[in-house]
Amino acid sequence: MTVRYLVLPLLLTLITTVLAQVGRANGGAVVLRTHSIAMPYIDDDLQNRWFDFGGDAVINTNRHVRLTSLQQSQSGYLWSRLPLTADNFEVEFEFKVDGPSGHLYGDGFAVWLSKQRTMQGPVFGSVDKFDGLGIFFDTYDNERAHRHSFPYISSMLGNGMQPYDNGKDGRDTELAGCEADFRGKQFPTKGRLTYYKNNYLELQVQWRAEEEWDTCFKVPQVNLPDQIYLGFTAHTGEVVDEHDIISVTTKKLSPKPIEMPATKESQPKSKSRGGGFFSFLFKLILAAGLVGVLFVGYRAYESNNRNKRF
Repeated sequence: MTVRYLVLPLLLTLITTVLAQVGRANGGAVVLRTHSIAMPYIDDDLQNRWFDFGGDAVINTNRHVRLTSLQQSQSGYLWSRLPLTADNFEVEFEFKVDGPSGHLYGDGFAVWLSKQRTMQGPVFGSVDKFDGLGIFFDTYDNERAHRHSFPYISSMLGNGMQPYDNGKDGRDTELAGCEADFRGKQFPTKGRLTYYKNNYLELQVQWRAEEEWDTCFKVPQVNLPDQIYLGFTAHTGEVVDEHDIISVTTKKLSPKPIEMPATKESQPKSKSRGGGFFSFLFKLILAAGLVGVLFVGYRAYESNNRNKRF
């Protein structure tokens, strides 16, 4: 078999491999415009087709959706107009929490996947006894008896009847949580919530450095209600902070095999760094180099055969 007949199959294999890498890099994800928002946030009618905002929320078309400003007793919200019906999805959101220096600030903001929407209340600006998932980026310690420090991220699965205890910062109903000093950073702070129905729920947070992600929690066998809305709310009390939502990108994901709960020995370290894109880029460069080597070898072989004939 000559080099000519070897090159074509190798090139086809290489192209197939690269395309497969691209598909894996994207994870089969499809962006859901109905649950994504970015600058300038509003249209010519000062509204957004897919989201409602209200309460004390203020829109800066060049910067953010500010849920609360540096004023006491504020409450603001940003809610999707349509329910999120995908069985598997990822919500990545950029946020910023900042305000006065010192040790008193608050109270925090929440990310919601719940049946209730646009109704204001005492739980980070939304209603108590919610039905669905609440994730609370809490910056104020109400109980003063926790074993962890603040800011703290906690989560709760509500059934529509069980209340969230503000006095204990939701300690008795916490699903999972982590310490994360996300407040007052000079680089983008982000969250990435991944949900696979009948599989797991995972939250990663970028707060140490840009493009460095920490796994806050990963909980197996979490099932959310059907017809849930995506929302962001915040409130201030006697202490204040600015709570900004900068962008939200929601993607529908392809199903994946159910993961078995990991043992302590097999659990990965909580700290994870971004690097999937660079790994893919490195493989792509290697593939291009291989194509170049094969092409040069093929040309040399053809030239050698031509010299022999003449």
